Amino acid sequence: MSGLEIGFGTIAAMMVLIWLGVHVAVALGLTSFAGVWLLKGSPVVATAMLSQGAYDAIASYVFAVVPLFVLMGFLVSIADVGKDAFEVANQGLRRLRGGLGMATVAANAIFAAITGISIASAAVFTRVAVPEMLRYGYTPSFATGVVAGSSVLGMLIPPSLLMILYGFLAEVSVGHMFMAGILPGLLLAVAYGVSIAAMARLVPQFVGGSATGDAVTGDLMGLREMLVKLLPILLLIVAVLGGIYGGFFNATDAGAVGAAGALIIALVKRRLDRRKLWQVMVETGHVTVSVSFLIIAASLYTRMLALSGVPQYLVGEIAGAGLGPYGFLACYILLVVIMGCFIDSSSILLIVLPLMLPIASGFDMNLIWFGIVTIVAVEIGLLTPPFGLSVYVIKSTLADSRITLGTIFRGALPFAAIMLAVLVLLVIFPQLALALL
Repeated sequence: MSGLEIGFGTIAAMMVLIWLGVHVAVALGLTSFAGVWLLKGSPVVATAMLSQGAYDAIASYVFAVVPLFVLMGFLVSIADVGKDAFEVANQGLRRLRGGLGMATVAANAIFAAITGISIASAAVFTRVAVPEMLRYGYTPSFATGVVAGSSVLGMLIPPSLLMILYGFLAEVSVGHMFMAGILPGLLLAVAYGVSIAAMARLVPQFVGGSATGDAVTGDLMGLREMLVKLLPILLLIVAVLGGIYGGFFNATDAGAVGAAGALIIALVKRRLDRRKLWQVMVETGHVTVSVSFLIIAASLYTRMLALSGVPQYLVGEIAGAGLGPYGFLACYILLVVIMGCFIDSSSILLIVLPLMLPIASGFDMNLIWFGIVTIVAVEIGLLTPPFGLSVYVIKSTLADSRITLGTIFRGALPFAAIMLAVLVLLVIFPQLALALL
């Protein structure tokens, strides 16, 4: 068999394995080993190449950014930072039509700036925001849809695990990815807020709640209390993102600063005991090992494809087809969005980027901007059936049989449409992602 036949055969085999339920990292590793074996004709050579590839994939100081930001995310979750952000946002926006929905988006945007995991945002705000919205008469679809939609901000507003993963796969600066995600993340949050206000006026039967805004009951927070709740969050954001943007330290150093700051916040708020600290450390280890395994498998997969010549072949074929950069980008985005209906975000990056990055480079696309476009397209899949990971997280967190998966998906679809509109803007105006670089 030729190298191309082996390369395309391993891609087909990998998709079959994933369809059969094999973990994506295992599927990538098995097909990479088999591909190199067939290409080189020796299992010994394949083993040596892949073992070296596994070491090279994560034997870097930069890789330390993963456990540090994961640890920071878990610590701020333990410290009830999301709840504090929601209470402050709720105080300011509650009298507006759809105010609790806007408060959820605002709080999620703040929470996203200190944690990089969308499913963490979905779990936190399902417990904090959904009961409050239901209490004030919002429909279950809208209440859960707002949480699902705004949870994706966790992967777009830095720090973000997907940005870290993309940085490793594309060999671009993680710090630059973080900076590029700020304006698109804020744009998406503003688009959500404006859309919620429009829905509250135009389709009040979908939103529910009070026709003139939510009545404010109970004790109101004073300015000092609001500042006390927000100050730790703002200091942590300034320390992490300000340090990167100001050039004081790189993304790995920022992860260490953020983790230390989150630990201090959790201790000062007395939210952390020995049991919770052990739980946080174990969960951080689980996520870090999972991400490490994915990165290693993706590195092996990339090396095998390069040996087979598949990326070079695809570059030539697409260039010869005359699609042009925008034609390629349209097909790429469509592919990623469709895959998002069936496969989780990290797996999509691992499968498509080794094939698509050489093509994007061939069209002289800025890989930082291409990464932001990719992440937004991938995150749409968190809201769309049948997979919709954020939707399933919300359903399992609620544990309420009256709110079905269909109810949550219906509520999330308008927010998926808003994400698609923002994605189009990012394609048309690349400076929205590159202005801060």
